[in-house]
Amino acid sequence: MTTYWCEHAQLPTKVQWGVRLTVDRDRITAISERTPAEPGDVRLPGVTFPGFANTHSHVFHRALRGRTHGGGGTFWTWREEMYAVAQLLDPDSYLALARAVFLEMVAAGFTAVGEFHYLHHAAGGQRYADPNAMGLALVQAAGEVGIRLTLLDTIYLHGGLTPQGHLPLDEVQQRFSDGDVDAWAARVADLDRVAAASDALVIGAAAHSIRALTPRELDAFGEATVDRVLHAHVSEQPAENLAAQAFYGRTPTEILGNAGLLDEKFTAVHATHLSERDLECLEVSGAGVCLCPTTERDLADGVGPSRAMRQRDIPMSLGSDQHAVVDPFEEMRAVEMHERLLSHERGRFAPDQLVTMGSENGYRALGWEGGRLVVGGVADLVTVRRDSRRTAGSEPGQVLFAASADDVTDVVVAGRHVLACGVHALGDVDALVHEAQLLLRAGR
Repeated sequence: MTTYWCEHAQLPTKVQWGVRLTVDRDRITAISERTPAEPGDVRLPGVTFPGFANTHSHVFHRALRGRTHGGGGTFWTWREEMYAVAQLLDPDSYLALARAVFLEMVAAGFTAVGEFHYLHHAAGGQRYADPNAMGLALVQAAGEVGIRLTLLDTIYLHGGLTPQGHLPLDEVQQRFSDGDVDAWAARVADLDRVAAASDALVIGAAAHSIRALTPRELDAFGEATVDRVLHAHVSEQPAENLAAQAFYGRTPTEILGNAGLLDEKFTAVHATHLSERDLECLEVSGAGVCLCPTTERDLADGVGPSRAMRQRDIPMSLGSDQHAVVDPFEEMRAVEMHERLLSHERGRFAPDQLVTMGSENGYRALGWEGGRLVVGGVADLVTVRRDSRRTAGSEPGQVLFAASADDVTDVVVAGRHVLACGVHALGDVDALVHEAQLLLRAGR
């Protein structure tokens, strides 16, 4: 049993001072408020939040940070550079890169991650000896780092969608595809046996997009994923909407709804370009949305209708997606800041609403219980300092508008103190991330 004394803590109804959390194994068993520290307490100066969930991640995109800004372009030109990186990876290099990226996440305050995983096979679609070798590399990396993982194993059957119909897979995309729904489901069934032996792993599912599956395939996919959390890229780009309307006469959201995929276990990733009808479909179904603000601005995707979603009580979570930035505080405040630019008004989202997006809603979208500091809740905690050049002078209840990943000092996941005073058991975070990038480039 461990007691953590938090100088301030984000409780469900307010930020309180002098909060002692008693943790037994992976659960919070008692909470005391407005109390001084006692001998034996692990002291957490600053502000302690519930653990943050990175609801949408593509580990291998991290290799592109700071390397795609020379020639302008759009999402589609960026994608060509992303495909080039995909060609470089094998299970060993994927493990090294994933370990580094998950380590960067934990050091930034993420305690759970949803990995939208579609880099399944070797070049040309050849199967590894273990067809799940790439996915198991992600599982191993998360276990070594100490972050909760929801592996959103992704089905990818077609190379795109035009007004004339679906495209065949190109050479790179063949690595992503199992060929059909049955083959995808058979491979993923083996991952379920791995998850059964772990309390830090959930096997979810994802449809890459309506560009990668036909409506008939989405129907079959829905039947194969009844008991899983389910995610899909939805309306990230206007071109996707135009192609769907031209070929199917429906929006991507409507196509997914007609396939029966929209329910409380479904998360629409991005959802940047939605119609009023799309918003209504999400609201009625109980589905959620994962916004990725730093990616959506980096790729010039646009700003999603977060305020309209809030007014309809559509649950919103957050993800760092391509990892141009790995910082839960930047993702949270970006939702508010982008709304300010659109509306010319401040205070569109209160701090506690942003924290809920970053924590509780993300946990739910990934199939985890968590994201709240309550008795009986999971002991996932993140502490940020209030004495850095960024946070000095900030009110505890508003520190998320000043803090960055660099201000995270301590991270507890399932009662395990994985980051203590900025130090991780695996070693220096900067050095390990740098080494992984060097190894990847050497493989080129």
